[in-house]
Amino acid sequence: MIVEMVDRKIFASLIHSALKDSWAMMPVNELALKVGNFFLNTPYVSSTLDVTVAENLVINLRQMDCFTFLENVIVLTKLIREKRTNFEIFAATLQKVRYRDGKLQGYSSRLHYFCDWYYDNQLKGFIFDITRDLGGVSCKKNINFMTKHPDLYPALKKSAPFNEMLSVEKDLSSRSLYRLRKANINQCTDKIKDGDIIAVTTNKTGLDVLHAGFAIYLQSELHLLHASKTQGKVIVSKQTLFDYLEEKKERTGILVGRIL
Repeated sequence: MIVEMVDRKIFASLIHSALKDSWAMMPVNELALKVGNFFLNTPYVSSTLDVTVAENLVINLRQMDCFTFLENVIVLTKLIREKRTNFEIFAATLQKVRYRDGKLQGYSSRLHYFCDWYYDNQLKGFIFDITRDLGGVSCKKNINFMTKHPDLYPALKKSAPFNEMLSVEKDLSSRSLYRLRKANINQCTDKIKDGDIIAVTTNKTGLDVLHAGFAIYLQSELHLLHASKTQGKVIVSKQTLFDYLEEKKERTGILVGRIL
């Protein structure tokens, strides 16, 4: 495990606030936003999990991308709700969420693709996909972005992890996924709750999801609480989710998950 003392201090500060103000009594969706808002203005930094050659459980509460922000908030929400506030339990649960079947067995055991992470964490009982209930349509896509761009992933320079990722991608490409088209989002916002997971799907070749965050309503309009690359930190977007999606054609729709 790779963790710095400052990460432990951030964890302790969050848990102190949660215990002092009885966050565990909140509904899960409200608690998720409470935890997410704790990290507002945390710097956006990509590739924080790739700091060593060998795959390690990396815990970094100082810097996040959209994916690690999502993971940290979900795990912390679960543990606060269950009143399990030990750092080692946090680390073990984070590993369970981040790796296939919860087992750290090299680079390819990490759930790199969102659709893989989404599928695996439904099986483990962390989240539930509500996209179909919102009117989402079933679709399949050829997932191969990582092996088609190995220069972006230093670990794939070695043949073993590269071949393992080929196998992972083949499996992902065989699965169906429900996607809610962006044109239909405004018709079902009454069914999306504060704190629901929102993942933005894409038509980009070989890729499933571009971005992810949490649903948050401002004056009855749906926005995102997320780690923003363009803003360089965790924010609540000023744009509505619909306007964000309309901004670029490659943003085709959303997946919606609910924390259990």
